[in-house]
Amino acid sequence: MPSRKFGDIQVEFSNLDKVLYPDTGTTKQEVIDYYVAIAPAMIPHIAGRPVTRKRWPNGVESTPFFEKNLAEHAPDWIERHAIEHSSRAIHYPVFDSVAGLAWLGQQASLEIHVPQWRFDTEGDRGSATRLVFDLDPGDGVSLAECAQVAVAVRDMVGEIDLVAFPVTSGSKGIHVYVPLDRVLSPGGASKVARQVADNLEKMLPGLVTATMAKSARHGKVFLDWSQNNPAKTTIAPYSMRGRAQPTAAAPRTWAELENPENLRHLRFDEVLDRFTRFGDLLHDLDPTPEDKLAKYRSMRNAEKTPEPVPPASPKPSAGNAFVIHEHHARRLHWDVRLERDGVLVCWAVPKGVPESPKENRLAVHTEDHPIEYLDFAATIPKGQYGGGVMTIWDTGTYETEKWRDDEVIIRLQGQQVEGRFAFIQTGGKNWLMHRMKEESETASGADFPRGMSPMLATAGSVDGLSEEEWCFEAKWDGYRLIAEIDRGELKLRSRAGNVVTDRYPGLQELAGELAEHRVVLDGEVVVLGPNGVPDFGMLQVDGSAAQLLAFDLLYLDGTSLLRKKFTDRRRVLEALALKAPGLSVPPLLDGSGADALAESRDKGWEGVVAKRRDSVYLPGKRGHSWIKAKNWLTQEVVIGGWKRGQGGRRGRIGSLLLGIPDDDGQLQYVGKVGTGFSEKVLESLSDQLAPMRREDSPFATALPTAERKDAVWVEPKLVGEVRFGEWTGPGRLRHPAWRGLRDDKHPDEVRRES
Repeated sequence: MPSRKFGDIQVEFSNLDKVLYPDTGTTKQEVIDYYVAIAPAMIPHIAGRPVTRKRWPNGVESTPFFEKNLAEHAPDWIERHAIEHSSRAIHYPVFDSVAGLAWLGQQASLEIHVPQWRFDTEGDRGSATRLVFDLDPGDGVSLAECAQVAVAVRDMVGEIDLVAFPVTSGSKGIHVYVPLDRVLSPGGASKVARQVADNLEKMLPGLVTATMAKSARHGKVFLDWSQNNPAKTTIAPYSMRGRAQPTAAAPRTWAELENPENLRHLRFDEVLDRFTRFGDLLHDLDPTPEDKLAKYRSMRNAEKTPEPVPPASPKPSAGNAFVIHEHHARRLHWDVRLERDGVLVCWAVPKGVPESPKENRLAVHTEDHPIEYLDFAATIPKGQYGGGVMTIWDTGTYETEKWRDDEVIIRLQGQQVEGRFAFIQTGGKNWLMHRMKEESETASGADFPRGMSPMLATAGSVDGLSEEEWCFEAKWDGYRLIAEIDRGELKLRSRAGNVVTDRYPGLQELAGELAEHRVVLDGEVVVLGPNGVPDFGMLQVDGSAAQLLAFDLLYLDGTSLLRKKFTDRRRVLEALALKAPGLSVPPLLDGSGADALAESRDKGWEGVVAKRRDSVYLPGKRGHSWIKAKNWLTQEVVIGGWKRGQGGRRGRIGSLLLGIPDDDGQLQYVGKVGTGFSEKVLESLSDQLAPMRREDSPFATALPTAERKDAVWVEPKLVGEVRFGEWTGPGRLRHPAWRGLRDDKHPDEVRRES
């Protein structure tokens, strides 16, 4: 089997003479050669983005298939990130190397599709970096008319100081890309693109439609804005197309589109020739990220120093390690280095780390260092930059409270240093390093906190997490509560901050047991069924049977525990539970993250929450040191109406009509739910919905005829929650079951779960 080496990566090839485009005789070898040659132009536009492949292993005359998940047998050197979808986590590949594009060619992945966002430094879905408009010609419309609309898009976005880049798609129409110079809120990219499309539809009604319905596209250009949805992808610039002719998505000049008489789609060899002659016409669409180690390399000679000198720009990472070097250079100083975005951000502190809040130490900001410095210790030769003995003085991890260009606040957790520190810029490279007071150091003790918001977990996979670094808890199917117990007086607050003490009278016993203490607990209020599994439906109707499962302790008798490690907070919580039989502290789960998730499935729990052993508590924030993984999907919904039931439910509620507000606040229909109700729940819902009746539908989308029949419309004021199988193509809930009302949520807060 032939192979070829790209840098340090060996790529295996097979069937290189297979014809993939019969009309032109184009072989797999030619496809691979094209992707290798076009890589310098193409990589900046796909790097960091999840890649969906459309493959034709038997050529373009055969049936292709889309491939999102990266197979387990794929080479280990291919970067991959998991995204939670409706039924499972999909591991998407990310390609940023020539070897990666060559491998795609070997796979006969003729089409490469990517979204308009990149993964962030922690492997999560980041913000959109660009907009895309897909100009799709309807029947009777030519590429020249698409070009006319593309120019109109360019002119309209230019009015808000944005630039645009055109690409003939290689299939039917034209793509217009707009780089974003600002971070948009989730859904903001779609909102902006839709506004542009709607405006152009009004300006050019005879030429442009922004309507999804195919019946509206005849004789017009459909200005498709929907590909800015984070779940959608677009053919990548320079990608080949699986057409009869081997065309490719080709960057064009505006001069070509302003004079479109001879405008046509280009073959891959023509695209490569244009790149050779003109360079990447999309260079300013996705600028190459700054090489953070360029200055470091410029100051060092790898042949004369033992220091690590990486040859290329580092990849972003989400690590939180630190190291402090004792550096006997021309003058003794200590180098504080914090891992961030793939490098170590560094300060030289001449007098060392301050030992008390009364001291401020000069800290000189220096060039970023490579990650390899975390365990580097050596003698740098005299005459070289930083020459002298360098040893590791302390190492560990840190938590970030604030990170701005002129101020950084962190908590160091090392072997010699533990505490909160601030780096404050005073001018140029000069900063101050300041040790901050702990909350427990203020006056005679921390004030009793009231109205604290709970820390939230980030959705993700726990499969690769080890028990050495993480603790694992069951994710309970109930309501999140903060319990304030002040010398026998109990106050329960919901996640939204509402006082809900009266709903759970059985928890007053706990306040009595802890009457000698002042305590703030974080936990989940549940009603356990006969099998020991939480019953969310019972919790809705019988709060007297509820119990609090406490999994964190935030305050105890004048001491705030927020900045203590999770394992320390947990140890104190378990000791407190020995004094109060009514304080239920669920045990931690044994084994790795994969073991914990498997146990949760076996026992019918909602899922698992993983917490870093050294994580501090960040009230009201969603931290990446806590990760949640669910075994089923849930979605908050707004009730917009109900349908009359049949049979045993005749004359009463048969099913609820559900919606989710979009980014404009318009209620979009997502389906109906008719299961999961007890008789008591149906009676309660009938009583609450009766005074909310209205004459017209509150939904912005038209409901199917069968679901409008016998519908009773209501004001969209009540929020509920459903459990369901997956999202269908039209954006409907598949097999939903009612779980209960969520009176801790306002309709405006409801959004479709990612």
